[in-house]
Amino acid sequence: MKFSIDKKEKYCVFKLQESKLNSLIAPKLKSEMVLLNAEGIKNIIIDLAEVQFIDSSGLSAILVGNRLSQDSEGSFVLTNINESIARLIRISQLQDVLNIIPTLSEAIDFVLMEELERDLKADE
Repeated sequence: MKFSIDKKEKYCVFKLQESKLNSLIAPKLKSEMVLLNAEGIKNIIIDLAEVQFIDSSGLSAILVGNRLSQDSEGSFVLTNINESIARLIRISQLQDVLNIIPTLSEAIDFVLMEELERDLKADE
């Protein structure tokens, strides 16, 4: 599996550099999500700009990452998804479960805003 990880102070951008997220790639993606979570990274942005196709096992790997982030009181965001991936998410009725933000810069802003909101609530 080809990917890059850009770790920042408050979030991490995981860029999958594969055209397909299928049963061959999904277990590796799940492992990476678990490793990032174990490192204490709770805010993850998955950049799917290069991904053209996702099957059910790929969607399952994404849901693992989403659950790990939620369990850590963090944010999990998908960005740069194409129409066929968006359609799969709608068919699976996951559009209300997953945070889908159109561009990477908007996704970063979204994560930072959610982090700020959590910090403010913790100070109350």
